[in-house]
Amino acid sequence: MCQSAADNTDNNNLRGNMALDGLTLGFIKNELADYIIGSKVEKVHQPSKQELVLLLRTRNGAYRLYFSADGQSPRVHLTSHNFENPKTPPMLCMMLRKRLVGANLVSVEQVGNDRILIFTFDGTTEIGDRTKYYIVCEIMAQKSNIIFLDENKKILDAVKRIDETKSSVREILPGLNYELPPMLSKCNLFTDSTEEITSKILLQSSKMLSKAVLDIVGGISPIIGREIAYRTVFCDKQVSLLSEIEKERLLNEIQNLISSAKRPKPYKISVPDNDTFDFSFLNIRQYGTEAKNTEYNSFCELVDDFYYEKDKELRVKRKAGDLFKLLSNATERTSRKINNRRAELEKSEKRDELRIFAELLTANQYKFTQKQSSYDVENYYDNNKMLTVPADPALTCQQNAQKYFKDYKKAANAEKMLHSLIFEGEQELIYLDSVLDNLSRAETEKEIGEIRQELQDGGYLKFRKNAKQKREKALPPLEFTSSDGFRILVGRNNVQNDILTLKTAKNYDMWLHVSKQSGSHTVICSDNREISENAILEAAIIAAYHSKSVSSSSVAVDYTLIKNVKKPAGGKPGKVIYETYNTVYVTPEKEIVEKLKSKT
Repeated sequence: MCQSAADNTDNNNLRGNMALDGLTLGFIKNELADYIIGSKVEKVHQPSKQELVLLLRTRNGAYRLYFSADGQSPRVHLTSHNFENPKTPPMLCMMLRKRLVGANLVSVEQVGNDRILIFTFDGTTEIGDRTKYYIVCEIMAQKSNIIFLDENKKILDAVKRIDETKSSVREILPGLNYELPPMLSKCNLFTDSTEEITSKILLQSSKMLSKAVLDIVGGISPIIGREIAYRTVFCDKQVSLLSEIEKERLLNEIQNLISSAKRPKPYKISVPDNDTFDFSFLNIRQYGTEAKNTEYNSFCELVDDFYYEKDKELRVKRKAGDLFKLLSNATERTSRKINNRRAELEKSEKRDELRIFAELLTANQYKFTQKQSSYDVENYYDNNKMLTVPADPALTCQQNAQKYFKDYKKAANAEKMLHSLIFEGEQELIYLDSVLDNLSRAETEKEIGEIRQELQDGGYLKFRKNAKQKREKALPPLEFTSSDGFRILVGRNNVQNDILTLKTAKNYDMWLHVSKQSGSHTVICSDNREISENAILEAAIIAAYHSKSVSSSSVAVDYTLIKNVKKPAGGKPGKVIYETYNTVYVTPEKEIVEKLKSKT
């Protein structure tokens, strides 16, 4: 039975395994040895509980060494990105600063082909004596960790403290001796022979070939196991079913794997709708034309680029999880109110029936002297046909008529109020959707903080007790420059949208916004020049990119002069109205937006 690579792709939902395997970690280690051995630690940052960044200084310049013990993307590599740090450094960060700042990185070692790197630093104690410190980076999915050791390999602290309630095998706590995790015995591509590795794979007769390769060869990820199977049998099948020719081909592919491991190349694998599907040190062929292999200059650059975009979304969700929940609850609550009011409005629209009941009972009250549960009367509004009017048996006919008149007036007044309340509710839904859109595009804690402040000012979020009410200086708008030199400004949130449109922009600047969708206000600064069609087109692409329609094509973007944009009385932050405008249709393209983004 042969299973194709395409089937494997389907089974993995085109997400890849994204595994930083032992071999790739070894390639990263070699790059680190080339660049940062002998460097001095200048700064230590801890952007989040499971991340560390060391700023290292060498004779050739500065480098950022990034560690992550996050279960979804554990890794270590040099990074070109800046990470926002908390206002108050965590205790672990303070300890690392105290012990490591000024220390020299003297070695980076890997434990076999396993996903463990040990960084050795030459530093000083509190009294100035020379000593060694170690950072152990364990890349093990959810069990990943970053552990700080003293010269005797005793644990000083760790990103994740592990006590006996979390693991009966190995505790990670301050004061304990550090022990390596249990190791699996697998073949080593750099020391074992091709024949030895192949023979051990062939002994796994009951397994599929890709799984057998993965289980026998140390330091490889699932995509490599599938690739060897694909190159051997052009699919995947049980080891016991391999023909003699296929066994010989397997031997050759293992030799090729060994050669590639000794001369690796960093590749990012992209598939339709997933630019970061997987990565490898091999040029992956198993997906045919479905996949694209992009070669990078280094493994650090590859892994840095691969995970950054994925982590950015997760980072925002972690820091703004309470706001996402609040907005979801507020949207649900507002929608429920609107539906209830629409139901009430539908009832109030039947108020004429109440008036008719009241008038008929009034006209016929002289006939009914007894209290009754209903009254049969002639309906002079319908050719004097007999009509049964329900009544409250505890009330007289006259009292029932008065009650119907009262209910009629109440329904008439309710209709006027309900129309207004429903409109207000619909406007609130539009506003909440705009805040959610802004929050989904926020990248830094400060951007999230400004949205949090907006929600507090709007009464959606309570001010924290004992919290300092001093506001930080607001962030500036995002800034871009069109290819013909026009400055383009984009609001980061609704409050900033108002400031940008109503205060910063001049009357003859151009205002753009995605049509009938949530999005940022975008302004082209004219600087007393006639705004070009090219600038409008590029600004429209930017506006569409910074909107809820970012994943759509042929997005309608309205544009008009600032003088035509007004703030409605009582409008929520970001709400404006305009009547005179033109519309252009564009497709938001990240490459164009990034190219136009100002570097300042």
